[in-house]
Amino acid sequence: QVQLVESGGGLVQAGGSLRLSCAASETIFNILARAWYRQAPGNERELVARITSGSTTNYADSVKDRFTISRDNAKNTVYLQMNSLKPEDTAVYYCNVAALGRSYWGQGTQVTVSS
Repeated sequence: QVQLVESGGGLVQAGGSLRLSCAASETIFNILARAWYRQAPGNERELVARITSGSTTNYADSVKDRFTISRDNAKNTVYLQMNSLKPEDTAVYYCNVAALGRSYWGQGTQVTVSS
């Protein structure tokens, strides 16, 4: 059973930075895309950033020019560099790996941005 383990969340002041990591416990085959989602209390889970197997990236409008998604295939890891954080970025962040016929989720990591 593949597991995705996220790390790097925490408490940061507005304007600060965090880097989230999501490592897969084993190699996942036929990956279509890796992505980060977030869910704030009372809100639906939303897509934050995604990177396809062909390295195409897309971002939510609210994080463009502040967040960067990247991956290291050799390490089975996807990253989310978050700069210029705002209080409205506060949420639980989840990584997702979409493969042919399967979708994997991490357990989530809390990001809290204080004003």
